[in-house]
Amino acid sequence: MSVTFLGTGTSQGIPVIGSNHPVCKSSDFKDKRLRVSLLISWDHFKYLIDCGPDFRQQMLREDCKQLDGILLTHEHSDHTAGIDDIRPFYFQQGNIPFFAQNRVFESLHKRFDYIFETENKYPGAPTIDEHKINKNTPFIIGGKQVSPIEVLHSSLPILGFRIDDFCYFTDMKTISEEELEKVKGSKVLVINALRNEKHHSHLSLPEALDFIKIINPERAYLTHISHMLGFHEEVEKQLPENVFIAYDTLKIKI
Repeated sequence: MSVTFLGTGTSQGIPVIGSNHPVCKSSDFKDKRLRVSLLISWDHFKYLIDCGPDFRQQMLREDCKQLDGILLTHEHSDHTAGIDDIRPFYFQQGNIPFFAQNRVFESLHKRFDYIFETENKYPGAPTIDEHKINKNTPFIIGGKQVSPIEVLHSSLPILGFRIDDFCYFTDMKTISEEELEKVKGSKVLVINALRNEKHHSHLSLPEALDFIKIINPERAYLTHISHMLGFHEEVEKQLPENVFIAYDTLKIKI
């Protein structure tokens, strides 16, 4: 299984519009982060986790010509705002399967009502197949089992995903003991680390490192990063040897 980090930034990306912060002015490509998204590939399948406002740019950069489905962690714009840009895949392949909680689909119906129109639908709009998922029921995509794992983004229940020995979380702040059991035994873990200081709805770097210690994976990658975390190269030197800062275009094998 191959994993490509399409975007590793927080909701504003890096650089932030109008910011004079040193990280936003960095010339290191690893400090330039699009909104968070992940492409997972195995055999002849390609699945996306989250479809944010940089989706078009990310697909062009990766020269991606196929998309078998999209898993959504939650409904916030930095994870869903690119949905209209699935149109080229829809025109070539037909309906695109989406996997999300019922609450997320309710939000999308309001924000992208023209996509879900049933009468007199504009012919240029894409059509998606809704697959409603929840934390209690694993599902199958491309012959692999996906186990949804509920975490809290402040007080909002959102989903992470486990496929084989790979676990992915973004926008996490807390997790219950019951859901934590689903994570244990993971060999590769991706977890959000917004900045060094505490935040009300995201893990800080110290909190993320504490979570990684509990799981003790072979490798862990940090994502959903803001400019306030610091320069990629400087921060990574301070991390444990099995922990890395993900960056846009990074590809790893599971």
